[in-house]
Amino acid sequence: MNQTGHFGVIDSLLDTDAYKLHMQQAIFHQYPNTEAVAEFHCRSQEDLRPYRRDIEREITRLAQLSFTDQEITYLSTLPFFQADYLTFLKTFKLNHDHVVVDDSGDQLSITIKGKWLDIILWEVPLLAIICEIRAQHRFPMANAEEAVQRLDEKLLQFHQRAKDENISLDDFVLIDFGTRRRFSKEVHHKIVDRLKSSAPEFSGTSNYHLARTKNLRPVGTQAHEWFQAHQQLSGDLAGSQQLALNQWLKEYPNTLGIALTDCINTDAFLRDFDLRLSQEFEGLRHDSGDPIAWGEKTIQHYLDFGIDPRSKCLVFSDSLTLDKALNIYKHFQGRIKTSFGIGTQLTCDVPNTTSLNVVLKLTACEGRPVAKISDEPGKIMCRDEQYLNQLREAFQIN
Repeated sequence: MNQTGHFGVIDSLLDTDAYKLHMQQAIFHQYPNTEAVAEFHCRSQEDLRPYRRDIEREITRLAQLSFTDQEITYLSTLPFFQADYLTFLKTFKLNHDHVVVDDSGDQLSITIKGKWLDIILWEVPLLAIICEIRAQHRFPMANAEEAVQRLDEKLLQFHQRAKDENISLDDFVLIDFGTRRRFSKEVHHKIVDRLKSSAPEFSGTSNYHLARTKNLRPVGTQAHEWFQAHQQLSGDLAGSQQLALNQWLKEYPNTLGIALTDCINTDAFLRDFDLRLSQEFEGLRHDSGDPIAWGEKTIQHYLDFGIDPRSKCLVFSDSLTLDKALNIYKHFQGRIKTSFGIGTQLTCDVPNTTSLNVVLKLTACEGRPVAKISDEPGKIMCRDEQYLNQLREAFQIN
């Protein structure tokens, strides 16, 4: 139950991905007055307009939440949060006025506009709200027990395959990345409970509420929006990625050192990821394109700089299943450390249902367009073709 005395789809502001708070602290210190716009997109092309009223009701509830004293105390025990930011969080609330929901077109439209500092925490709980409301309407008979049973089957197959192929799982690291597209809050909690009790490889969660309440390791660094925003926070578009990386190191010099490579694309990222950055960052995260090819490319990048790849970590997080993760782990075992963040295939795998592919991405910063290109054409996020061409030219993309 939240502080206003009612139950909602979201009942804690900590029920979000860790990297949201990590980025918000960096914004608090470095860009407190920067304006931004984020827009919702349903990649599944499913008509969500019938759920508008229910979604708006939950948005109103979410805007009434604040961080509890216990939550602030928990965050203060972590090594990367600073006292001034935690003081800011004590009075922080999401502002309902920043969100515009519209169903007048052929798809549900949601736009969030305001100071980047104020709007950054909307994304994850809003997507979780949309997914859960849609699940309630479309699959009212589905339940968490079925999801746990499906997980048990997958874990059995996973461990059996590792045994059959003589794959040691001693270094396999599994992380829950399932908040934003979960079937429901209940399913998410029960899946994490089962992973904790039945999967020795399970090593943490991206969800700060679950990390706090279930004594798990919180995991996450930055998202695409950190790099997107810097496209308009840098005087030189071609230098925006390096600025984003250096500003991150300024905020987190000795921790949270996994960098996301595919805001533009991996080739463009690696050109910017010079020797010093390659040394200082702990590793890289994969979120689009072929994971094996990407891993080979990053290993070669480290080797070219004379860096032992075994001292670095690759985090894989793109549409993973346990089986896909095992393929990647087997391929790179002994050559570089790996970690696997699995989302939808853990927290929205319920028999006789379908999952929803939804995103909410930054589309403007300081009144000017920003874009995500990625290593996968289907993941491009930009409505301004002229700006997209400028971006491709700046980063030498054909």
